[in-house]
Amino acid sequence: MEQERERAGGGDPLRVCVVGASGKLGRYMVRHALDRGYEVVGVCREKSVGKLAEFADRITVVPGQTDDREVVGRAVAGCDAVLTVLVPWGVRGYSSGTAQAVLDLAPEGARLVFSCGWHITRDGEDVYSRRFRATVRAVTVLARLARVIDVDDQVEACRRVFDSGTRWTVVRGSDLEEGESEGLPVWSRHVGDPVLASNLTRRTDFALFMVEAITDDALVHEAPAIVGRRTPSARAHARTSRPHGSQEAR
Repeated sequence: MEQERERAGGGDPLRVCVVGASGKLGRYMVRHALDRGYEVVGVCREKSVGKLAEFADRITVVPGQTDDREVVGRAVAGCDAVLTVLVPWGVRGYSSGTAQAVLDLAPEGARLVFSCGWHITRDGEDVYSRRFRATVRAVTVLARLARVIDVDDQVEACRRVFDSGTRWTVVRGSDLEEGESEGLPVWSRHVGDPVLASNLTRRTDFALFMVEAITDDALVHEAPAIVGRRTPSARAHARTSRPHGSQEAR
């Protein structure tokens, strides 16, 4: 584990930026990163800084909008990895703006790990149920009309990540629940794989997968769709163990 906690060139701890650190997923990522001995920088809106009070003396907080290039630039400077929660707030390109800022400003060679939902597809080979497609479309239309979120902008954000020359991973989460960790989630390259049928992951384990991806080179340029490792579908169908302890169905 010490090798995972240290930079390749020496004994200093990895420096990790969490963009969107004050949200539920973000706080779990901060906690997992600290548990590994990483140095953590968190980015969150100024009004949400108080949500990070439990980490007050253990992390550096850079307050500001996560699509603000000046804020992102200061936060990612010198970081070995950037974990980004792609939130499709509003209708002004917030998610794509956040992704573009990270892609442009993170140090060359840094590990970039982004979070999104199953609705994102990299190669068009994901298979969605009719109900899932209808739900996503309804949420997309209604939320945009209400000017609350823009799901299509999250799609655009991920397209930019996929097209970049960075060392990216896009982690696609199922429905989430709270609860004690069940361990690293099971993953597959495509939604529709029977291993994912349970469509449920503990939020803390989603965050755990994000943090584990930092040191797993097998996940570079992958868009894993994940599900809780103790769910019925994972138990029934997961077969091949991965080096970092998660599983991929083939």
